[in-house]
Amino acid sequence: MSEQTLEQRIHEVRKLYPDRHSAVLPALHLAQEEHDGWLPSEAFRAVAEALDVTPAYCLSIASFYDMFRLEPGARTTIEVCTNISCAARGAQQVLEAFERELGIGVGETSEDGAFELGTIECLGGCGWATVIAVNDRQRVGVSVDDVPALVEELRGS
Repeated sequence: MSEQTLEQRIHEVRKLYPDRHSAVLPALHLAQEEHDGWLPSEAFRAVAEALDVTPAYCLSIASFYDMFRLEPGARTTIEVCTNISCAARGAQQVLEAFERELGIGVGETSEDGAFELGTIECLGGCGWATVIAVNDRQRVGVSVDDVPALVEELRGS
């Protein structure tokens, strides 16, 4: 069985929604996966064509949400949740531990392009704080003591 093209996958998603505009978000996610974690101009054209909207409309949606990348990023993106539950459980200290281990600050990318560090308002895991996302995959209950081993693990992958 052959693998579906991006266009075919977007058409499958479009069938799930009565209005094509409702399929833009999931279609952008598919396009971002297809383009190694970011949305180049050809991704906007592909989504727009498949959903019968304009590339500008797709860009306006993608630029609103921080889950979409408009430029290529580091191989590994680490985001620390800073919302109230995580903040109460030491998110700032976890963030500072990542800064020390990686040698970069929030919003920066390591010189070798391996790591990017950021914050995010909420990852939806308030009951398991502190929550971080590594390349959009959540890890829960992260403490300052976990950070060195986590960074070592990520360097090895």
